[in-house]
Amino acid sequence: MPQPKKDKPDTPLRSDAQRNRERILAVATEELTHCANAPLSAIAKKAGVGQGTFYRNFPNREALVLEIYRYGMQQVAEAAPEMLACGEPDLALRQWMDRLAEFAMTKAGLADAIRLVTSAPGAPQKPRPTPLEDAAELLLRANHEAGTIRPGVTGDDFFLVLGGLWLIDPGENWQPRVTRFLDLVMDGLRAGAPGR
Repeated sequence: MPQPKKDKPDTPLRSDAQRNRERILAVATEELTHCANAPLSAIAKKAGVGQGTFYRNFPNREALVLEIYRYGMQQVAEAAPEMLACGEPDLALRQWMDRLAEFAMTKAGLADAIRLVTSAPGAPQKPRPTPLEDAAELLLRANHEAGTIRPGVTGDDFFLVLGGLWLIDPGENWQPRVTRFLDLVMDGLRAGAPGR
């Protein structure tokens, strides 16, 4: 008996299939952020897709959770060059930090789901934040060239300082605290900048 033809991984999805996938991701992000063990059947139902469509896109919980994380990181990373093209490098960096913070704060509940799927023996590893690292390097490089931040700041330095974001409780009114924190980070980055 002939085997069914499988699509290549890089074959673009039909527009209706892409909409289904995006709807599943949006609903799953919301549901898994609130409850790390949200039933996949409930996610499929709320997304308005059948079980077959759901499992064709995401064969298991691990695949779904890791794709939500990867997709969110990619969206934040892709915002960096757009922000840089629309404004001054230091303003673009600050805007991007806001976008990164929003991702971190609003997806904090998803961290439990990621831990659940990556902590079991033989489970897939959590995706590395490479797109975010690349975006930060792009923004830092533009700021170094413009003289708007202190010389020598590396991506590692940047993310080490931003680690303070994860100490802010996402359950409280986090926006004012995050704004103050990121303003302090920017003040530190600008201190000693040659162009200031």
